[in-house]
Amino acid sequence: MAQKSGPTGKTDTPPYFNIDPAQAAGKLGAPIDTARFAKAAAFAARGRDDLARRGYAPDGRKRLRKFSTWEVCKYLIPINPAHLRRVLRQHPDLPQGEGEAGSKWFTLEEVLALRDHFATEGAKDREYRAWRPEGLPAKVVAVANFKGGVGKTSTAAHLAMSAALDGYKVLVIDLDSQGSMTSIMGGKVEDEWQTVFPLLARDYALRVQEENRVRLAAGQAAIPFDETLTEALEVSPRNLVQRTHWPNIDLIGAQLNLYWAEFQVPVWRMQLRNWALWDALTNALSDGGLLDDYDIILLDTPPALGYLTINALSAADILLVPLGASFLEFDSTGRFFDMIYSTFASIEDGENRARRADGLPEMRFEWDAVRALVTRFDPAQQADLGNVIQAYFGDFMTTYRQEMTVMVGQAGEQVSGIYETDYRDFNRDTYVRGRETFDRTWAEVKEVILGTWWRDQQLAKEG
Repeated sequence: MAQKSGPTGKTDTPPYFNIDPAQAAGKLGAPIDTARFAKAAAFAARGRDDLARRGYAPDGRKRLRKFSTWEVCKYLIPINPAHLRRVLRQHPDLPQGEGEAGSKWFTLEEVLALRDHFATEGAKDREYRAWRPEGLPAKVVAVANFKGGVGKTSTAAHLAMSAALDGYKVLVIDLDSQGSMTSIMGGKVEDEWQTVFPLLARDYALRVQEENRVRLAAGQAAIPFDETLTEALEVSPRNLVQRTHWPNIDLIGAQLNLYWAEFQVPVWRMQLRNWALWDALTNALSDGGLLDDYDIILLDTPPALGYLTINALSAADILLVPLGASFLEFDSTGRFFDMIYSTFASIEDGENRARRADGLPEMRFEWDAVRALVTRFDPAQQADLGNVIQAYFGDFMTTYRQEMTVMVGQAGEQVSGIYETDYRDFNRDTYVRGRETFDRTWAEVKEVILGTWWRDQQLAKEG
């Protein structure tokens, strides 16, 4: 039977038929050696810097835009515009913003100052400041999943910005050596000593010092204590924190060399088997005072259940797991939960065997709450699968699914968040729909945070 011809007279066959090997070979370049990857990486680094700086000012720094009277009154402070204008006239010492009387623009610092004024002088039945109980530590929120491309960094960044707009003081810790969160926040990280790496090294160094004191007293050989460990002892967590273009978001950034922690940590563990490596970040946050300095600490993790992610999960009070509404991401997330179980149950079993032998109380890992949230959701195409995922994960799921909008996509292209985007670049309805995607996610996450704080407060009173 003759093959059917297309309109151009060529045989209508798939493009992978009739490929000539000699012609294919002629299109190839020389074999690739390792140096070629360095060249590609250099080109990518230049391109990455160029693309990242689309959201930067001419002096090479990121700056947060100003917020209009409409935005302030609709999203940030529960007052109507006429009342705000009246209060500003009555209190010339308050930030007055820029622009005409009917269209003022305020920096976020000015908005926070106005929020403080209304919290003191405003109506008693309005929430001008977001609630945080006195005397309790910050809530640590880890955003994790070992599948890439599910929106971890975007979700973590927008939650940080949402919380900051709500008046909370936020610390973002980038644990992913790709450094995407660091780019969004405009951070500068020269080497691994400006990441969390020295905090892990410091925790190990302190444990080695304790062990060596015992060994020396018993006449045993000491564990080697090299220059890296000596230097790590001089590092304070607060020394690693850098300011961002958001007045109430700080950052501990990441860069490529942070990945070496995944190789170094198991080496240290082999040298000191009783080092609780999973507690290194927890200890750094607590001992370094960061739980007192901030209201919320957000951990952006790499797409793997490695040692950095294990530290993040161990340190977290709340775990957020983004996933897309697809079979593969649903399946991968289920396997992620299984790996969390097997990893942390194994740690508990090993630790508790030793504790029982020594007559010590047993330990266990515990999280205040876990929530999986659907990202990049297309309600026209994915509603059925979204409902299936909701049914199987049950109370692990958030109610709202983050819809993919034009504004979400454009913000990603600009290496910035939706909240950093000027609504005048869109029509107002597009802006409202775009930011609702993350406003509603923040509302659910905030509800979890406030609920766990309140529960902690009640337990503290009872204790």
